[in-house]
Amino acid sequence: MSEPDPRILQPGDPGYDAAGAAPRITKPRSAAKAAREAIRRNPRVDRAYRTGVKVVGGTTVGLGVVLMPLPGPGTLIALGGLAILGTESERAKRLNQQGVALAKRAAASARAAREKRAARAGRKGAPQA
Repeated sequence: MSEPDPRILQPGDPGYDAAGAAPRITKPRSAAKAAREAIRRNPRVDRAYRTGVKVVGGTTVGLGVVLMPLPGPGTLIALGGLAILGTESERAKRLNQQGVALAKRAAASARAAREKRAARAGRKGAPQA
């Protein structure tokens, strides 16, 4: 048999119980928020971060717009890009919220039309007395 790895604490080792009490970041959002606050403290890094977010978000929106005429998730990609931009811009956040609301209304309308068509098709195929 191989020996247990000495770097891994085993029950009974000194410090085993204390390791469970170590502070942990349980929520990824809180870790991301803490990282973003650290970035905001340095103006040069903050400017580079904001530029990177705008480039990635703008590229994603552009890709989504190009893909809209094709079958596939072009609209969702564009909305995702707006969500990325919305992390740094209130205007993009509002525009994304409007786009998501419009997409939800369009999906509900399409669902209602599909159900209406299915109901009409069911009546036509029903035997008449």
